[in-house]
Amino acid sequence: MEIQTDCLDLFKITEVELVYKGKGDYHRPVVQCAADAYEVLRNSWDVNKIELVEQFKVLLLDTNCEVLGISELSTGGIAGTVADPKLIFATALKARAASIIVAHNHPSGNLTPSSADIDLTRKLSEAGNFLDLKVRDHLILTRRSFYSMQNAGTWPTPF
Repeated sequence: MEIQTDCLDLFKITEVELVYKGKGDYHRPVVQCAADAYEVLRNSWDVNKIELVEQFKVLLLDTNCEVLGISELSTGGIAGTVADPKLIFATALKARAASIIVAHNHPSGNLTPSSADIDLTRKLSEAGNFLDLKVRDHLILTRRSFYSMQNAGTWPTPF
């Protein structure tokens, strides 16, 4: 009797593995406001890129608003970068984050959010509500300052 090889090909499906490796016991910064988030993010940003190219990062927080980590999700050009909601939430879920703060820089130094920034923020907030994973804020950074959508009142929920 001949075994059909087509059936055996079903067992060659790619396996997806979720792994989270904490760094053990260490002091985690606590983010209680947008200024705290800015300090953590600014200290992790490559100073050689903040005024050169736009980058998008996510700050991952636990239930006590302690920083679990920072993930750089994309690097673009002078005027923009891609922020894929699927990658943002996949990263947050993998890290076991209870909430997140998203951030990107404006190499131009202009802190005013674009309509695309505001649309992305609304989309992320809605998706976060659905996943029970709070999106606390969206920051726009420059080397010297920041804009918080939550502080500016363009955010749907308070910090």
